[in-house]
Amino acid sequence: SGFSSIGHMDTMLRRRHHIGHYKEGEEFIQNVFHVLFLLFSGKEKSNLSVCWLQYEISKVVQCLQTKNKKKLKAQGRKSKKLAKNLLKAPDNRNQLSLWKLYAYLEWLLGNIDDARKVFDTALSTAEAGGLKSPQLCSLSLLYAQLEVELLESLEGVVTSRAVHILTKLAESGPYVPYSGQVLSVNVLKARKTYEHALQDYLSKTPVSGQDQVSNANQLVNLVGCYALFQYLTVGIDAAVLIYAQTSEKLEAPGPQKCENTGENFGIQNFPTALEAVTLLHTNLLRFHMKISVYPLNPLREALTEALKRYPSNQSLWRSYIHIQRKSHSASRARRFFDGVTRSTNSLEPWLFAIQAEQMRKKLIENVQRADVGEIHSTIPETGLTNRIVALFEHAVQSENGTHCPLLWRMYLNFLV
Repeated sequence: SGFSSIGHMDTMLRRRHHIGHYKEGEEFIQNVFHVLFLLFSGKEKSNLSVCWLQYEISKVVQCLQTKNKKKLKAQGRKSKKLAKNLLKAPDNRNQLSLWKLYAYLEWLLGNIDDARKVFDTALSTAEAGGLKSPQLCSLSLLYAQLEVELLESLEGVVTSRAVHILTKLAESGPYVPYSGQVLSVNVLKARKTYEHALQDYLSKTPVSGQDQVSNANQLVNLVGCYALFQYLTVGIDAAVLIYAQTSEKLEAPGPQKCENTGENFGIQNFPTALEAVTLLHTNLLRFHMKISVYPLNPLREALTEALKRYPSNQSLWRSYIHIQRKSHSASRARRFFDGVTRSTNSLEPWLFAIQAEQMRKKLIENVQRADVGEIHSTIPETGLTNRIVALFEHAVQSENGTHCPLLWRMYLNFLV
């Protein structure tokens, strides 16, 4: 039709059948991948395979969000076929990041046993590198996180599959699939190994360039594995302590600038590591609150601190909105949004402030329109409407907001 959106840009609440990937846009993207695939080889080709599979997984996630089972089944078949074809390529057979995505895809489609088989196969065939192998750490962390999400309570969790995965990773020997028990002596040994590995990483001599990126990623995976291990074997406080220690170390001012180049070296100056660790920390607190009784304040404090530092992190904002929905007082969240929007040029705080108010408006309208016999309450909630319009007005006047099509579309959509 010439102007339908490429891929997906659907953020408005429309009728269900609109949501998804437009046919023309989808064909265009597939063609791009096919053409690029012929141009690359070796490492670049593997990286492209990872991007392609991530894109396919995003479509599966979208089907899950819209709860469209028929579409999910068809999309699942297509995505799995692609994943298998990519893994058949000789260069990709030992590519752990691809195996990880394939296992995750199976998990999302609800094939838990198949996903476990894929994870186990990948871990068994990988070269034993233990905590020193970034890909192995990343794969084990995802596997353990998915297993933990299946838990309904923390009883008897010390002998769970997740603990087995994290213990085996620390042993850095050949991986053996889970047989139903974990020896406590292995757990003790693994704890010591994690402790030493983390100390080594945090006291490492600074490096430069590309090594710094992989070092930062490796540190995040290591901290994630260690904290999750402590959470399952000791408790939430032990896990939070690790995040606190790591953050403190990463926040510390880095070594002095290098004389000749004037560049800062060292993992300390690598903010993405700190941001990723913060995200792991808040996600773990959210999960813990879901399956057991725990106060809201530690999570709220962690999120507000993190958002002041990373005002454009969408995952952190989503978590913040999620916990604010539970509180009946909107004033604290409004003050916080107001403070953040004043101190940053990012557009995310505006978008999420608007979304939070729209959710509040929807909630109030649902309560007001509850059927009471023949009488329907139709008092419009003008206070919130005016507040949302004011937020839109301020947002579109900001430097970034003026040039953001999404913001204008949301504004028009709201006024309609």
